[in-house]
Amino acid sequence: MSRLTDQGAGFSAQDRRHMARALALARRAAAAGEVPVGAVLTGPGGQVIAEAFNRPIARGDPTAHAEVLCLRSGARALGNYRLTGCTLYVSLEPCPMCAGAVVWARLERVVFAAPDPKAGAYGSALDLAQVAGLNHRPLVEGGLMAEEAAAILQKFFAARR
Repeated sequence: MSRLTDQGAGFSAQDRRHMARALALARRAAAAGEVPVGAVLTGPGGQVIAEAFNRPIARGDPTAHAEVLCLRSGARALGNYRLTGCTLYVSLEPCPMCAGAVVWARLERVVFAAPDPKAGAYGSALDLAQVAGLNHRPLVEGGLMAEEAAAILQKFFAARR
């Protein structure tokens, strides 16, 4: 199930705190010359178990998106590729590759900030959370701190034009 909300409706203080961290990580990505996307993974109790920002340029790896790096780190931390009960906070709506990784990791929930009209896989370009044939469908909520996330992206791309 996907749900796009306004800036704060339905989100907890804990959600806002984790998204603020994801936005800080997005700024670190921008400072490193990477597309500014940050991600934070929390465990079933809400504790942070992993965080990452985009690194495809630095790593020479097209799969080194913030979400994938965060899931990999979280799986190592928990000793299991199944991240049941976990929530992923990400500053930009995940792409199809990252949304697919969420399915295989069995995440309970994904919270994203800004939608991605060109490549977003949770309602913008397509919606993997609604594909009935997949063996897992996380709860997806978007729009938390979207304006701030969009401003980070706009500033990054404006500097490159």
